[in-house]
Amino acid sequence: MGSRGQGLLLACCLLLAFACGPVLSRVTHDQRDQQAWEGNEEPPSPPDHAERDEQHERYSPSRGEGLPASQCLRCCDPGTSMYPATAVPQINITILKGEKGDRGDRGLQGKYGKTGSAGARGHTGPKGQKGSMGAPGERCKSHYAAFSVGRKKPMHSNHYYQTVIFDTEFVNLYGHFNMFTGKFYCYVPGIYFFSLNVHTWNQKETYLHVMKNEEEVVILFAQVGDRSIMQSQSLMLELQEQDQVWVRLYKGERENAIFSDELDTYIIFSGYLVKHASEP
Repeated sequence: MGSRGQGLLLACCLLLAFACGPVLSRVTHDQRDQQAWEGNEEPPSPPDHAERDEQHERYSPSRGEGLPASQCLRCCDPGTSMYPATAVPQINITILKGEKGDRGDRGLQGKYGKTGSAGARGHTGPKGQKGSMGAPGERCKSHYAAFSVGRKKPMHSNHYYQTVIFDTEFVNLYGHFNMFTGKFYCYVPGIYFFSLNVHTWNQKETYLHVMKNEEEVVILFAQVGDRSIMQSQSLMLELQEQDQVWVRLYKGERENAIFSDELDTYIIFSGYLVKHASEP
């Protein structure tokens, strides 16, 4: 090879070294940065906006030249977006709202629900005002029963038992005392008071019973004496309707008698209602 060929080869080597020098230097610089990152375990901070713009201008093609088909763009690079924004259509809702309709008919009544449990008792309310006076009520029904009878004739015990018959009527309210039978008949049930007064006969015995129906209740007794005296007996009885109260002369071993005359009344039997059975 001549001197001319050697010179041409040398020129090609110089041109190649000049063209590949920056690339090799950048690769070497990147390798050193990578090793520094691995040693420090902290990656360097990304370049700021001004540095990115400078690098972009450095490696971007000149105006008038088209972008290479294989070159990529970053989203953070300035410039026109690859995807143009599309406007979202707006719908006016007011044109879709219709006018207010007429009120509909009332529906059918539903079924009644179950009865709930009773609630707690409420508080006592305030006292109301005094009302007006009402109409007068019916007159209270009073119950009465009373009698008082006497005997003007004397009486001797001719039989074993003998009912004392009275011939003088002082009080006989509503005719509850029967003068023919000598008995008081109860038509108003309740509590009654009875009293019996007699005059004894001298030298004769006096022996009488106050009877309720056929039961001996109390006795009036006076022994034989030289003088005649007044004797009395009283009691209270609870009677039911149709009960009978009367006086019976009893004959014992001696003659039994009670004294009286046509001028005066010595024998008196009385009774009256004290309390009606329905009263509290």
